[in-house]
Parts: sequence; C-alpha cells; structure tokens
Amino acid sequence: MRSRKHPHHVSISIGVVIASGAWGVYWLPQRALFDAGMTGAWATIAQFGLCLAIFSPVALYRKIKGLPVGFDQPSVGLLIGGGIVCYSNAFLLTDVVRVLVFFYLTPVWATLFELAFLKIRPGLARAASLGLGLCGAWVVLGGEGGLPLPQNLGDWLAVASGIMMAAGAARSHSIQPEGMFSLQWAYFFYGSVVAVAQIPLLSDVLGPAPMLDAWIHSLPLLLPLAFLFLIPSNAMLILSPSRIGAGLFSILILSELVIGAISAALFADEPFGWREAIGCSLIVLAGLTEVFLARGAFSHSPRAPILPDTKTP
Repeated sequence: MRSRKHPHHVSISIGVVIASGAWGVYWLPQRALFDAGMTGAWATIAQFGLCLAIFSPVALYRKIKGLPVGFDQPSVGLLIGGGIVCYSNAFLLTDVVRVLVFFYLTPVWATLFELAFLKIRPGLARAASLGLGLCGAWVVLGGEGGLPLPQNLGDWLAVASGIMMAAGAARSHSIQPEGMFSLQWAYFFYGSVVAVAQIPLLSDVLGPAPMLDAWIHSLPLLLPLAFLFLIPSNAMLILSPSRIGAGLFSILILSELVIGAISAALFADEPFGWREAIGCSLIVLAGLTEVFLARGAFSHSPRAPILPDTKTP
C-alpha cells in the first residue's frame, strides 16, 4: 500500500535542495573569513561557539527540568560534529571539488560500518551505487591513471569527515537519540571540542590565532553563518528524511556536489573539464541508482539515518 505524502512534501523537498546547495557554496565564506584574518581554522571554532551560545539558555532550562540535553551522546557528537569540523576546514587546504568528492565517498564507509556493526549485507543496489561512486571519484581524482588517493592534509580531512560522518550515523542509528535539540547540542558541543583539538594540527599550515581586529571585522559574516545557515540548514537536513523519505532525500542532497563543483569553477578558478563533469555525473548517478533499484529498501536500511546525519554541516 502506497504511503501518504507529507502535506508539505514539495516545500520540504525544495528546502532540502536549498539547504544542500548552500553547503555546496559554504567554502566561499570559509575562505573569505580566512582571507579576512580568521587564521588557524578559528572561523570554524567561532561558528560552533556562536551556535552553542544561542543554544545554551535552552540547554540550561532543559537541564533544570530534567530533559535530555545532549551531553550523554559524546560518541554521536564527536563523530558527527567532528566530521563537520573536518569538512569545514578541508576547504581551506585543498580544492573544493576534491573535498566534495572525497566526502561523497561516505557510502563506502557507511557500508563497511553496516557490515561490521549492524550485520547488514549490501544488496545489488548498494553494490552498483558504490561501483559508480568509486568510478566517479577515480575519474575526478585519479589524474593520469593513478589511484585516487589523498595528496595533502585537506584531502585527508575530507576523507576523515566522510568516515566520521558514516560512523556517527551508524552509532546514531544504534542508540536512536531522542530529540532535535539534543542532537544539535551534541554535535555543536562535541564538534567544538574537535575544532579546538585541531588547532595544533592546523596552526602550522593555517597560521596562528587571529588578532582582535580580525574577530571584530569578521562578526558581520560569522553571525549570519552561525544563526542563519548552520542551525537552520542542519535542522532541515535532520528532519526532512522522515517526512519525504530517505530515497528522495538522498537524491536531493546531491545538489551540494553539483553546486559546489560549479561554484568552484566560477569563483575559485578551479578546473571543471570533462573529467570533473563525468566524475560528478557518475556520483550523482550512483545516488539515483541506489534509490531506484532499491525502491523500498530505505524503509529498513540504515542508509536512511546515515544520509540525514551526514549533512548535519
């Protein structure tokens, strides 16, 4: 029996495309903040800190009332929040397209976690999807026929982001954390911990802590990034799969890859030739393949929670 669509199915779908597409150009303000003096990856720390600041009064109220806050979810928070931090900082250290492609290898790691911890064997749809996705990555990153291996710290951060997102999603699926607020608080709080822990790693390549005037001049960009982008986009991407279905959701979020690749070509003078076009198309086709081959598989597959949690950028 066909399930009824959510009454706001279309508007939610449009919201997912907009939120995912916005993540595709997130590299622009990240680099703008760096150029403005927010060195040492402190722009990411500042954004997470601002989100915590706006959540703190609610967290205190919930704590007093004995309601869950999110402190009891360190594994989910560290993995998903840390994955977002790695993803954000990767844009400062390597090409935009390389970050996006390495990040969208997340289904590879997700499948491994499913096998190892959830004891779920991938079906034909997942195998076909992974094959297409890996081929796409090879076309974009393989260069002159070589293996698509990370080449610099930014590449490794992008790979780490995908692995942490997949692991965090698998963990979230197994413990089923309750409440939007608790999940948001967990990954902003524990993500801040990861962001601060990365300071020694990134200080040599991204510079020391910014001067006071850099903080002041960056506030007009930091504030809307935190309050008008991070919080609402994450909320949209967490809530929407249960309302429009994980299959459609997994297609719509691919707008990030497409918009990110195009924006990098337009505004960063990064190459976007036949290799990038074919590779990104194969990755998009990978998402379409799993959805349309698996059909009802998303009703019981952990891919459903994996995708919403991976973009709680």
